[in-house]
Amino acid sequence: MTAVLLSIVIMVLDHRYNHLESLRSGLSVLLFPVQYLASLPVILSESASDAITSRSELESVREKLQAENLTLRARQQKFEALEAENMRLRGLLDSSFKVGDRVLIAELIAVEQDPFRQQVLINKGSTSELFVGQPVVDANAVVGQVTHINPLSASVLLITDATHALPVQVNRNGLRTIALGTGLINRLELPHLPNNADIKVGDLLTTSGLGGSFPPGYPVAEVIDVNREPGQPFASVIAQTTAHLDRIREVLLVWTLDPDMGTDAPAAEETVDAAAETQAIREDGE
Repeated sequence: MTAVLLSIVIMVLDHRYNHLESLRSGLSVLLFPVQYLASLPVILSESASDAITSRSELESVREKLQAENLTLRARQQKFEALEAENMRLRGLLDSSFKVGDRVLIAELIAVEQDPFRQQVLINKGSTSELFVGQPVVDANAVVGQVTHINPLSASVLLITDATHALPVQVNRNGLRTIALGTGLINRLELPHLPNNADIKVGDLLTTSGLGGSFPPGYPVAEVIDVNREPGQPFASVIAQTTAHLDRIREVLLVWTLDPDMGTDAPAAEETVDAAAETQAIREDGE
């Protein structure tokens, strides 16, 4: 009973006069560690729950970002391929203006696997009015000639094939000669050039237009080696093709504007004549 009365008196005094405020403040400081320890399990539980939730959310976000990254990288690869294709097509379109003739873009669909045969297959044929002996070029230079035609495809013999011969001239001085294929994908040889012929490393070889198979003035190759042996009548000249024959994807089929040179029969005859001339030159060299 005494304790109850004492408590009431203290409560009244504290309420009216705030005599116990300093005592309450001191006790709160002393009791703070006890209160913190009492609430620590709850704090730890909430922190653990937040950590688990945050980790789960982060894992979900990470997986989502990884999936988006893979998708974007795949699209980037496709865009890079499309950009490269677009650049090639733009180059071919620009080449069509340079040639000045009727042209048609075709794509490679197969490459001859025979190491001794430099030949490719394109996706245009007789339905596109192709003809045997038709010149084929790319954005850089001459590629080859059409040798066989199907309704939806055609075979193109590359200028580096060992049976191919191409009339060319040195762009610097107009010196005319024949460029023969060597069987290597990017090499041509110029046989029977005299030792004193005005030709040197770095000279650009262009089509001469002789024979009517190829439009004149189109790049063919660049001379990379001239070997003049004393006492020998002819120099050994090697040229590197300007066209990247090992990586072409699209080509241009060319129709000459001269109607007398656009028929099938003369083109076929020119191809046969070129092959015969090549064989004769090689036999003479031997």
